[in-house]
Order: sequence, then structure tokens, then C-alpha cells
Amino acid sequence: QVLLVESGGGLVQAGGSLRLSCAASGRTFDGSAVGWFRQAVGKEREFVAAISWSFGTYYADSVKGRFTISRNNAKNTLYLQMDSLKPEDTAVYYCALRRAPVVVTTDTLYDYWGQGTQVTVSS
Repeated sequence: QVLLVESGGGLVQAGGSLRLSCAASGRTFDGSAVGWFRQAVGKEREFVAAISWSFGTYYADSVKGRFTISRNNAKNTLYLQMDSLKPEDTAVYYCALRRAPVVVTTDTLYDYWGQGTQVTVSS
């Protein structure tokens, strides 16, 4: 079993930055792709970014150039550096892990999920 715990969310003004972290316990990141999804009020959960076991990255068009995903396998921790934040980035952000090395953008293909952390961007 895997437990994922996100941290780092909060309230920030438009144009500001936040760094989210996701710590895994119960299982290492070995061989796993990990990613971030978000869900705004009244909307479906959407893909944000993911990183493969071999450190290949993939981003949603809406965050490309502003967000950076990274991972530290020794610490079993995933990060999301969010810069130039916009009000439309406001959502609950979830980290997710899949028991396969390759990145996918479909949430149903991820096996474990964190509880989420709220990010609010004010205009």
C-alpha cells in the first residue's frame, strides 16, 4: 500500500509562486511514474503534469512554461514548482502514482492518490 501526502498549498496573488510537495510512504518510487492533477470547483479533475521513472516530463498546455515537475527518488518525494500563477490555477491539487514507469495523462490509470492540497490564486 502507498500513502501520498501533499503539502505546500495556500493563498497567493496572481503572478506569484508556490511549490507543492508530495511525500510517499509504504512504497518507494521505484519503477513508478508520478504526476499532479487538479480539480476546480464545479469542474472535472484534470491532468497538470507528470514525470516518468526515467525523468521524462509531460505538461498540460495550460501550465507549460509556468510549472515544473521534479522528483527525488531517494526521498520518495514529488514536487511541483508553480510560477506566474493565474486565478484559473485555483483548484485542489492531487498527486498520484502509477505502478508503471511511463507517463499517462488519464487519471484512471493511476493507482494511488493523495488527499489533495488547496491552491488559491487571487486576482
